[in-house]
Amino acid sequence: MGDRVSVKMCCSWALVTGLVVLLVQLQCLQAVPIGIDKTKVKEAEKKTEEPPANVDTGLHYDRYLREVIDFLEKDQHFREKLHNTDMEDIKQGKLAQELDFVSHHVRTKLDELKRQEVNRLRTLIKAKHDLEGGSDIAVDHQALLKQFEHLNHMNPHTFEVEDLDRLIKSATNDLENFDKERHEEFKRYEMMKEHDRREHLKTLDEEQRQKEEEHYEEMRKKHADHPKVNHPGSQNQLKEVWEEADGLDPEDFDPKTFFNLHDTNGDGFFDEQELEALFTKELEKIYDPTNEEDDMVEMEEERLRMREHVMNEVDTNKDRLVSLDEFLVATKKKEFLEPDSWETLEQNQAYTDEEMREFEEHLAQQEQDLNQKAVDLQKQREELERQQEQLNAQKVELQQAVEHMERLKSENVEPPPEVHIEGNIVPEVHAADNQLHHDQEAQPPGHHETPQHHQDTQQEHHEPNQDLPQQGPPQMHHDEPPNQQGVAQGQHNLP
Repeated sequence: MGDRVSVKMCCSWALVTGLVVLLVQLQCLQAVPIGIDKTKVKEAEKKTEEPPANVDTGLHYDRYLREVIDFLEKDQHFREKLHNTDMEDIKQGKLAQELDFVSHHVRTKLDELKRQEVNRLRTLIKAKHDLEGGSDIAVDHQALLKQFEHLNHMNPHTFEVEDLDRLIKSATNDLENFDKERHEEFKRYEMMKEHDRREHLKTLDEEQRQKEEEHYEEMRKKHADHPKVNHPGSQNQLKEVWEEADGLDPEDFDPKTFFNLHDTNGDGFFDEQELEALFTKELEKIYDPTNEEDDMVEMEEERLRMREHVMNEVDTNKDRLVSLDEFLVATKKKEFLEPDSWETLEQNQAYTDEEMREFEEHLAQQEQDLNQKAVDLQKQREELERQQEQLNAQKVELQQAVEHMERLKSENVEPPPEVHIEGNIVPEVHAADNQLHHDQEAQPPGHHETPQHHQDTQQEHHEPNQDLPQQGPPQMHHDEPPNQQGVAQGQHNLP
């Protein structure tokens, strides 16, 4: 394969995992040379000058993973250690120790890549924090970075042995769990489909239910009525591909030539994507997207089952790749020449009756919890509406009180208007003074008020001023209303 360690990434029906990239980097140098023509060799050499394929592994640290691998494989010392390290030692972190011996240029570039990755993670944390409405709250990036296990967040500046070890282990864990998670997801899909069917039957009357059940059984039988499916990876299955896809005579079938034909990137390995492509003809026997009875989600699950089966039988070093040597050895086994029949999904239900019962109980509990939350939310809404009504009533009462106070202020505190008489400012006479003036006007004509009578009249209205002199305007008393003072002075000033 030359001096370059190739990067391989597998992506069947959303199947993209980071460790495939890493493990291929670590194992590709062990490949047995393939007998291919010089033209193909030259094409492979040209590929070594190109950067790794920009294939998304599906990991949130995909770019960081690929760039780290790209620079590590440029170091001569690291490549030599790769050649002499087996997969178990790699998984145990022994290869990571060799990072101390790579060139200064590579270490400097790895430091830069790590700083960029830490900054990216911090940006993601900040963005998520802002979306959750916490823009006014300080973000503890150091604490939140703990959730990312593919690097050492305590040292955000330099790429160390621990960082490479973490990267390998994180990718390994992601890969080992990916297929398991896909199977569990498919199982939930199948159980939900069956649950929905049962719930639909409950809504029908007896006659409609019987028709629906008959239609369901008819579709099941129609789906199961398909040509025989060859055992994946068997001689018969590969010969069928050789004949129908490659257009070659099945009598001339040659395993090595077959391998070279379907090693589409020419790196000497079957990766998961290349393996799954070999099963397309078998899957077309079972599934047709135009048929009502055929479920394409089930087709992808069948593809995954076939690929896992071949990997378990052929991939002896468990690196999730099939080398030419592994393939040739498998073609000499009895399982390749005389395989057992292959049981498809309709013959292997994805879930048990107990799992279905637990699934429906879980759905019922979820529905109950949602209903209870709906009731609680309704009560909260009613309580908020009641509180709002109280606030509105209090607001009205407060507004009324304010208006009442303004009215009282306008009636009692506003100063009386002034009256101008012959250039003098005289306050307006109020009701009591008007009555006195009216009594004076009611006296018979010719009656003249004596000074003593006038004084007596004043004393009746201004008892606190009895000891004051009778002549001139009365002095202001602190208990005497301003209007009374004005009346007294006004009476002395009137002609």
